[in-house]
Amino acid sequence: MKLYIKRLENAKDLPIPKFMTSGSAGMDLYANVAEPVIINPSEIKMIPTGIAIALPKYYEAQIRPRSGLAIKYGISFVNTPGTIDSDYRGEINVIMINFGSEPFKINRGDRIAQMVINKIEVPEIIEVNELDKTERDKGGFGSTGL
Repeated sequence: MKLYIKRLENAKDLPIPKFMTSGSAGMDLYANVAEPVIINPSEIKMIPTGIAIALPKYYEAQIRPRSGLAIKYGISFVNTPGTIDSDYRGEINVIMINFGSEPFKINRGDRIAQMVINKIEVPEIIEVNELDKTERDKGGFGSTGL
């Protein structure tokens, strides 16, 4: 499988996404901001990454929060994980939210997200009148206890 990455003209100085260790599942994405961006507590901002990608059919890229930003600053994503479909060729943007109590500053080139590539199974869709029963059945939202 090959992942084609294009750095946009305004992001040629930023690193190309890369895996930080040999065992990493996700590669880091960088903030493509011209000037520092402040995300205040409870605020949502879209941050560009300066890249576009081309995935093979039946693959997706999941854009996920970085755990260090989450635990240290309360930074996450509104739509996590974000899905990049195989036919999308636009810039990848990250919709960030500050759940923390202090303003959070994003500088150009900061590592703001990670991208994980997954193969997608395309199921045969079969409509039925009834589904098989299970022990859990329709129980959800805490039905199995703590």
